[in-house]
Amino acid sequence: MKVILQQDVRGQGKKGQMIEVAEGYARNYLLPRKLAMPATADAVNTMKLREKAKKAEDARLKAEAEAIVEKLKNSPVKVTARAGANGKLFGAVTSKEVSDALQAQYGIELAKQKIVMDEPIKAYGNYELKVKLGYEVSGKIYVMVVEEK
Repeated sequence: MKVILQQDVRGQGKKGQMIEVAEGYARNYLLPRKLAMPATADAVNTMKLREKAKKAEDARLKAEAEAIVEKLKNSPVKVTARAGANGKLFGAVTSKEVSDALQAQYGIELAKQKIVMDEPIKAYGNYELKVKLGYEVSGKIYVMVVEEK
């Protein structure tokens, strides 16, 4: 019997997949627990439409991510921080501060989780940070840490 999975089922497949299972397994286990639905013509068409919509949404999100990467190339972010006499910062510049500065200076919203920092910035200077936006799109952001006056 052909069924379309409504949820991931261990050993059978992922949500949205059409699989062939024994009739008893479908009737006694998958269908009563709402893990699957029979693969009728309407259900198959609905599944294909959902798949098509998901691909279109993924393409749109990937294009947005690529546009953000292009904006970041031309947008050096200036972050101000206080430091002691030897130039060592009080605290550190974190990805949250970089994200907030990017929003304030250029209007680009970027979640702090998408900014990859090996370690927090603890001194003045210019830094190059990696940004991972998902959908196999990544770029670089240039950060200038300057003295607060």
